[in-house]
Amino acid sequence: MDCDIVLVGLNHRTAGVDVRERFALVDFCAPDTWAVPCKGNINEALILSTCNRVELLATGSGDTAGQLLHSWAAARGADVDELRNYVYIHKNLDAVRHLFTVASSLDSMVLGEPQILGQLKGAYRKAVAAHSVGVILNRLLHKAFSVAKRVRTETAVASSAVSISYAAVELAKRIFGDMHEHSAMLVGAGEMAELAATHLLQAGVREIIVANRTLSRGQELAAQFHGRAIPFETLPQYLKDVDIIITSTGSPEPVIRARDIRSVLKVRKNRPMFFIDIAVPRDIDPDVNSLDNVYLYDIDDLKEVVEENLAGRRDEARKAEAIVEEEVGYFSQWTQSLDVQPTIVDIIRRGEHVAQDEVAKTIKRLGVVDDETRNALECMAHAIVSKLNHDPIMFLKNGTMSQDGIAPRISLARRFFNLDTGCTAKNNSGG
Repeated sequence: MDCDIVLVGLNHRTAGVDVRERFALVDFCAPDTWAVPCKGNINEALILSTCNRVELLATGSGDTAGQLLHSWAAARGADVDELRNYVYIHKNLDAVRHLFTVASSLDSMVLGEPQILGQLKGAYRKAVAAHSVGVILNRLLHKAFSVAKRVRTETAVASSAVSISYAAVELAKRIFGDMHEHSAMLVGAGEMAELAATHLLQAGVREIIVANRTLSRGQELAAQFHGRAIPFETLPQYLKDVDIIITSTGSPEPVIRARDIRSVLKVRKNRPMFFIDIAVPRDIDPDVNSLDNVYLYDIDDLKEVVEENLAGRRDEARKAEAIVEEEVGYFSQWTQSLDVQPTIVDIIRRGEHVAQDEVAKTIKRLGVVDDETRNALECMAHAIVSKLNHDPIMFLKNGTMSQDGIAPRISLARRFFNLDTGCTAKNNSGG
């Protein structure tokens, strides 16, 4: 393969939520706002931007990682040197291994959570729409999807998996105890909100109110969980009626500020309010946490709850890691097959030229021959060449699975068949 696979990124382990929201690329994944144009060192590119990670995957030559970082920083109007403080860089099989690990939810804050695979598929669809994926990333992403499916089928890593939304509701239960006496509001109606609604209902919450910018989507979600939807702009006046607020919008600015809550607390006579902000960028102004009888948690605060749910899945994770390693090997064989293909083509082309030359010489010696005889001679010559080429070609293909790799076999085959001499170059060009 004549280019590298490169992945640069930051996640919940390398950067806090404030850094992740500053460098998020959610708004830079559409074709008209695409953050990593395929030019210069970059041939193909994909952007994965979630609340817990931002990763750029690309193929290219030269300093691909450097160009990715500069494009990323430029999209956010940030200093590339600051960005470098938080990122990790993986190359070739290390990048493949990392992608498979992410797709299989082995690198998630919540081990085994199912959301990341859907987010990765969404990122792939956006990259396709931006015309930024080609042969390598197409193959790599589809392989990542199949690896994730295999992990879920062959291990129990996701059997008791929880989501960030689940962790949020578990935290609310710790604060309030009996959930039957309390009502909740979901701000946003996406996948995270839907999961939160599911867990809230299972916890026995008294009522669910949904506030979403698109009222029809809010009504759809509310109906699904026997709740009620409200217009987004009326959100502040309904806050007095709820004890638990879970936010997960895609807003670039906070939708709930401290000044909104002060007046609400007076009406509620200082009854406690519990806010969980699982959005990146954050939906709730951090100053809210300074108010009395208000408990505000962001996505990083959920780590403790998540950690408690990991113990039973770590053995399964080790099985999943073995699957990932096996699949990395398979993908490596495929990339090596790209390296061997030009030599196989040269061997076949050389044989075809030899067959054509020998048939022409034979016909010249025989004199005038009919078409049937000519066709028979050509078929025989090409059949002989094909049979002679079979074993050398299999020798090359099997090299992708050899301990020494494919490079020594390619070198040997090119010398054996004299593929790189001036004479061969002339033959290969049809001369």
